[in-house]
Amino acid sequence: MDDRLQPISGTPQVQPEMPLLTAQGVSKAFGGIQAVNNAEIHVPTGKIVGLIGPNGAGKTTLFNLLCNFIAPDSGRIIFDGKPIEKLPPHEIALQGMIRTFQVARVLSRMSVLENMLLAAPQQTGEKLHNTFFQAHIIRKEEKRLKEKAQVILESVGLAPKINDYAGALSGGQRKLLEMARGLMADPKLMLLDEPAAGVNPTLIQQICEHVREWNRDGITFLIIEHNMDVIMSLCDRVWVLAEGQNLAVGTPAEIQSNKEVLKAYLGQ
Repeated sequence: MDDRLQPISGTPQVQPEMPLLTAQGVSKAFGGIQAVNNAEIHVPTGKIVGLIGPNGAGKTTLFNLLCNFIAPDSGRIIFDGKPIEKLPPHEIALQGMIRTFQVARVLSRMSVLENMLLAAPQQTGEKLHNTFFQAHIIRKEEKRLKEKAQVILESVGLAPKINDYAGALSGGQRKLLEMARGLMADPKLMLLDEPAAGVNPTLIQQICEHVREWNRDGITFLIIEHNMDVIMSLCDRVWVLAEGQNLAVGTPAEIQSNKEVLKAYLGQ
């Protein structure tokens, strides 16, 4: 545990709730640059947790390490009670951890519906021989998945765009599509990387409402965000990184008044 990470205002550093995701002693260097240094984070089941820090603090790198998009140099990552630091990203996704990106990644020349359908895991039709011997099962499955996609798209206001190319959506709509596409995998945990970046205020409010609704439905969230209004209004707990290391952890109110956090952000 980093000596710099201290309980705030006497609150326990490790939350009493059962963690869905735990990372301890996670480090990653690129050449001579230590991007993440002995970092830790705990995400309790059913909570919305924020991850903040100044530019270059290592937040997105830590996200990439949690999902094994980048292999850590050291450390342990436990998701839903199982170590995952050696699993490939697609297997981590199959276990229920889904992430989004700072710039939404959609298949621009495919329709919104096709983007949604591709995200559903372990489809019967993925195996060639099933297309010959289980065609009736595939048809039923496709019908069910289309209905599921329709319901999700209606919930985020994208149903009118269902047959449009994903590339024709606005930046904010692409972010909504990326999050909606993640729901097709029935995630336990969603990692959102700056969901409000480049999005107009009205759509930011909608995204926040969707996150709250999905959280009430049982999805846990870990969110990177520079928009402090979003973090402070959404999150139950906030972790702060600075120079790749843990700086502080606490409730939004505690973080807002923490002198070390203010110094890291404002240089005071």
